[in-house]
Amino acid sequence: MTEQPQKISDRFDIGTIFGQDLRQLRRERGLSQEEFGFECELHRTYISLLERGKRIPSLTTIIQLAMALDVPPSEIVRRVESRMGWNE
Repeated sequence: MTEQPQKISDRFDIGTIFGQDLRQLRRERGLSQEEFGFECELHRTYISLLERGKRIPSLTTIIQLAMALDVPPSEIVRRVESRMGWNE
């Protein structure tokens, strides 16, 4: 029997990695989830779901988050890439 190729979702919990990085960036800027949600026009509950890896954001949402954090969207993605071992 042939071994099936491993799916990326089997190797990495991308949502969790993204959420941890998002939380770190938010905290570095001294924002509560509520303040952050207000800045990026997203509900605090949704911010919480993102940070816990329960939701995966769209590109539009990543851009909203980045604008509120005053970082380029690529910085958020770069952090995820780095944690996944793509920038080694």
